Amino acid sequence: MIALGSLALLRPLWLFVPLALLLLLRATRCRDELGDWRQAVDAPLLAAMLRRQGGVGIKRRDGPLFCSIALIALALSGPAVKSANADQFRNLDATVILLDVSRETLLPQAVAAAQLVLARSRARQIGLVLYAGDAYLASPLTDDAAALEALLFAIDEETVPDGGVRPDRAIAFVRHLLREAAIVEGDVVLISDGAGVVSQATGEALSLAVEGYALHTLLVAPRAAANPFDAPRRAAMTTLAVSGRGLAGDAARAEDITARIASRRIEHITQGALRSLEWRDYGRFLLPLAAVPFFLYLGAFSRCENATKQKSRRAFSREVRHRSRHEIPTKQRSATRAP
Repeated sequence: MIALGSLALLRPLWLFVPLALLLLLRATRCRDELGDWRQAVDAPLLAAMLRRQGGVGIKRRDGPLFCSIALIALALSGPAVKSANADQFRNLDATVILLDVSRETLLPQAVAAAQLVLARSRARQIGLVLYAGDAYLASPLTDDAAALEALLFAIDEETVPDGGVRPDRAIAFVRHLLREAAIVEGDVVLISDGAGVVSQATGEALSLAVEGYALHTLLVAPRAAANPFDAPRRAAMTTLAVSGRGLAGDAARAEDITARIASRRIEHITQGALRSLEWRDYGRFLLPLAAVPFFLYLGAFSRCENATKQKSRRAFSREVRHRSRHEIPTKQRSATRAP
């Protein structure tokens, strides 16, 4: 699919068909029914043969046929215009933020990253899951970003009573949440310092990806001196994102991930049976136009055939008369010489 604003070609590969026809037409436009005979036979001899047969060469008239095929190819390419109510179908997508609230010192940076994801969510549904030793739904899927933003300011380390860090439980929780909400395209953004990201979390990320969702990770790096656990945790967060078919980044620079989520907003509509909800395909209206040059081609072909037959009959008649004029006097002379 190729989209330019509100215009799109749903099946652009069909445009190679008229391109191939254009090259074929350019290669054959100067040829007629004689083909390569014009190069194999001397021009004076060929002209004499054509005059004797009652024809002077018939130019090809395949232009209308090529035009018809090109219009059919254009119709099959799916020229479309975006529907006026296309944005109403974005709630088939959702973004869920998984926020690690196990450490108070990391909350300001994590909340700031969550606010950026929230601000870039546009018309998508968005939900919030908080986790520490267990996962809790702080906000169900909603399109009220303002209410969710106010909720972010009220989060502290005591919001989740369970101690510990279990991102695997949070990922499993959000997987069931997206499945029950019948979300077609979902993006999960896990914001954490990488603590607790072990094999169980990677397995849950794989399960999330199998169901068609993407898991992105944003690493909240401590602002203090270098921590020896930073490198392993960063590697674990990257592995987690790769397992979930998502991107890994830093919480301080979350623009790449938000841009990726924005680009995936309604791809499932443009690739599936729901495409007509977003794009109105006008290709079918071009098919009747393609019939016009096709019928012109049929008429021209029929006239050409009739003209060829008439010329052949006239040539045959002239040949018969020519032979009769030469054969009859020869017979008469033979009869007079006989004893």
